[in-house]
Amino acid sequence: MLLHIRPAIVMLGLFTVLTGFVYPLAMTAVAQILLSRQANGSLVVKDGVIVGSYLIGQNFASAKYFHSRPSATSDKDPNDSSKTVHAPYNAAASTGSNLGPTSQKLVDRVKAGVTGFQTLAGAGPVPADAVTTSASGLDPDVSPANAFAQVPAVARARGLDEAQVRDLVVRAVRKPALGFLGEPRVNVLLLNLALDQLRSS
Repeated sequence: MLLHIRPAIVMLGLFTVLTGFVYPLAMTAVAQILLSRQANGSLVVKDGVIVGSYLIGQNFASAKYFHSRPSATSDKDPNDSSKTVHAPYNAAASTGSNLGPTSQKLVDRVKAGVTGFQTLAGAGPVPADAVTTSASGLDPDVSPANAFAQVPAVARARGLDEAQVRDLVVRAVRKPALGFLGEPRVNVLLLNLALDQLRSS
């Protein structure tokens, strides 16, 4: 019996070391050498301070900034741990909304989003990503249509010329990967940092 058990134990130990230690450490080393910024969270640093990540959306509430796509993430209610409360862009609870198309709560939320966006950006077509959440709830990007619709409000709030702000958005639009994978998009954090830079220059 020992003759049959010993190879199994040896193989278990060998593959535990290989797949549990050697492989993860090798991949970590390769990632740190070849893709250090991405491996460390694609962090954005301004004046020596980490202000966010290229990959995680943030809640920009001020009229002086472009607003991110809505987020449906939540967190534990500090007053009752058996309940949850709305906590936008909570990276520890990445999730989309599970509300279906017949949900009155979803309809009410989208209607409120449309009203809020039109209050911010003025009358006109409302881009879908301005009032609907993404699957992760952490989407860092908005569509160019969403960003361009916000230009007049941001320019007005900052006392800037609309053409200046619009040019900033034009330069912030990222094209689909390889020219056809995905959709054109604008990273809201990077756009807002460029906006701050425009104000200080």
